[in-house]
Amino acid sequence: MQPLRYPLLLQEMKKALQKLREKRWFTIATNKYVMAMVGFSIWMLFLDVNSYLIHRQLNAEIEQLKEDINYYQSEIEKDERKLEELTSDPEKLEKFAREQFRMSKPEEIIYLIEES
Repeated sequence: MQPLRYPLLLQEMKKALQKLREKRWFTIATNKYVMAMVGFSIWMLFLDVNSYLIHRQLNAEIEQLKEDINYYQSEIEKDERKLEELTSDPEKLEKFAREQFRMSKPEEIIYLIEES
């Protein structure tokens, strides 16, 4: 029967851990303040209700809404110009009513010709 090698493995692991502890980057990375700051940063960036990812989504939504506002404002201006044009010229108003709503005078007959 062979003797157990566990005590030798433990000694080797202790030596490796001791060498690791002597390295500067390991002492900095295992500092409790550094670990707390890293944990806090991860929490705030990804897990919190006010995380960076949620702020990015909300900013993208705000930009989309600003584009929508600009589009609708230009549409309103275009409609206001058309309304001004229709209210100032009775002939254009009559043409608009005939084309869009198929209105006619009482004595007229309208024939609709559909293009195919």
